Amino acid sequence: MAFSEEDKISIKFLRQNKQYSAKKFLKEFPQKGWSLSGLKRLIRKIDTIGTTARRPGSGRRRTVRTVDNINNVEALVLSQDDQPQTHRTQRQIARELGISQPSVNNIVKRDLRLKCLKKRKAHELTEANMQARLDRSQSLLRRYPPAMVNFIWFTDEKIFTVAAPSNSQNDRLYAAAGTRKKDIPGARLLRTRPTFSKSVMVSVGISALGRTAIHFVEPGVKVNGQYYRDVLLMQGLLPDIRTFSDYYTFQQDGAPAHRARETVELLGNETPDFIPPTLWPPNSPDLNPVDYTIWSIMQERVYRKKVHDIEDLRNRIMQVWDEFDQGIIDVAVRQWRRRLRACVAANGGQFEHKL
Repeated sequence: MAFSEEDKISIKFLRQNKQYSAKKFLKEFPQKGWSLSGLKRLIRKIDTIGTTARRPGSGRRRTVRTVDNINNVEALVLSQDDQPQTHRTQRQIARELGISQPSVNNIVKRDLRLKCLKKRKAHELTEANMQARLDRSQSLLRRYPPAMVNFIWFTDEKIFTVAAPSNSQNDRLYAAAGTRKKDIPGARLLRTRPTFSKSVMVSVGISALGRTAIHFVEPGVKVNGQYYRDVLLMQGLLPDIRTFSDYYTFQQDGAPAHRARETVELLGNETPDFIPPTLWPPNSPDLNPVDYTIWSIMQERVYRKKVHDIEDLRNRIMQVWDEFDQGIIDVAVRQWRRRLRACVAANGGQFEHKL
């Protein structure tokens, strides 16, 4: 129990005038709930310096979060002007300045009041890419008003591997305090994967009208222009789409097999309308609903359980696709024009971090 100021005054008086010991105080004042060790420390202080008051400069000194250290941390934690990626991590700053990492963290949060934002991956865009994205986004907005977006079928391909993708930064193992790392079985600490993991490529199409079946590319097949036209388009995607509506707009990205002259001619003849390679923005997974929504959800659901082999992977993909909620697709499609406008506002640059 802490001593009140009145307690300290009484203890000091009785110690200096009547030489009360710690045990004497406990015997005379049992209702106070004082501890023997606390009384001994206070009596020792009275005998040594003659007072119970705190001495000037006593207590834990604030020697780390000084003005100089705060300025130094600020200079190191932020990227320099016109020099992105020149900042240091908190661990590097602590090592460089010779202070603890918790102290650096306190300076960043409490003194500098900086907020930590997580980075995300994005395509690197050249000036030419940005200009093309700007021009084509504007053209798509003019060509496809909101009423026509529901008839656009967005398509894409993706490779799924048997080995699940992982983020090592978030893959942690917690053990009881005092446990030595070397005593933990390796199977719990190591995430292993084969050097060459088996994989399958799938192709899908989505729209506000519905979704196609999921089409697998046969193992060992190279997806060139001819395979894309003869198999994925003519035997897969286009027949599926036609079951929903006689009128539709077909979308594809700028992959080599997609922009081949024969592919463009085929789509011109076989579809009521399609977005040609000259109109679709380059390097733009952020403008394709399959890319910016569907694949990430598919991947998260496919790998909820460990995939054992290629057949298990195929079955898992088909099950997840069969159970996929059309409402998610509708939301993703409704975002399309908003993303086009965001791309225009960013002058063709990256915009997802602003959504």
